[in-house]
Amino acid sequence: MIRLFVDRLTVVDFSYLHPQLGLLGESWLCDLELAGELDAQGMVLDFAEVKRRVKRRIDERFDHTLIVPRRHPGLVVEAAPARQAITFPYDAGLQVVHAGPPAAICLVDAAEITPQTLARAIEAALRPDLPATVATLSVTLREESQPGARYRYSHGLRQHAGNCQRIAHGHRSRIEIWRNGRRDTALEQSWAERWQGVYLGTRADLTGTRVRDGVAYCRFGYRSAQGEFALELPSDRCYLIDTDSTVEHLAQHVADSLAAERPGVRYRVRAFEGVDKGAVAEA
Repeated sequence: MIRLFVDRLTVVDFSYLHPQLGLLGESWLCDLELAGELDAQGMVLDFAEVKRRVKRRIDERFDHTLIVPRRHPGLVVEAAPARQAITFPYDAGLQVVHAGPPAAICLVDAAEITPQTLARAIEAALRPDLPATVATLSVTLREESQPGARYRYSHGLRQHAGNCQRIAHGHRSRIEIWRNGRRDTALEQSWAERWQGVYLGTRADLTGTRVRDGVAYCRFGYRSAQGEFALELPSDRCYLIDTDSTVEHLAQHVADSLAAERPGVRYRVRAFEGVDKGAVAEA
């Protein structure tokens, strides 16, 4: 059999629930390999069909979703036709509560979400869309290999027309900062640590706070075009800003914060949203 490969077919930007860390944003590059007999065109599968069938299925089912390990101990799933609620207990008695339209949540039959368990779930989802001449398929998920300071965050954009409106999706992102025209890797690392594993919440979307078992929680919620969304997680994992958490606003927030700390210093911030895309802001 002949093997066909497509590296970096897509980037899966998502959030998932971790047994020790709770809600985490992530961006994984997706590589694909197909094996099978050649068709009448002399191909395992036309590259155009790979993009049409395979990439579209991955984007629809997994990208910009909250991915949940179905076999995590204590997980509670309350399913209804228009709304699905998840209660996810994790380390030291903490929990994440999420509710939203079923399309915003992806349940994976695993105890923990890893590149391997998610790859197997993607393979199972892709198989029905492939022609019988394709005998095997293999998906590999991996982190971006570029060096530099990076952080994982989750967010939701209520006003977005597409799937970014989902309240808990996320990214693994790099950040680059110039101070008076010179790259400052120490500042980059400082901001990466500040935003590592946080939920970047818009202050207007904060619907309340509460204390559970001595732990303070933030509650976020809104209605968008796709439906009603709600999220609750520990307050110390939340970073509130006064604007929407688009990458344009995030880049400007970092630049403005740095300029306010050191008046008279010029800052240029290049903030990424996942892989190979982002925004530049100056202050």
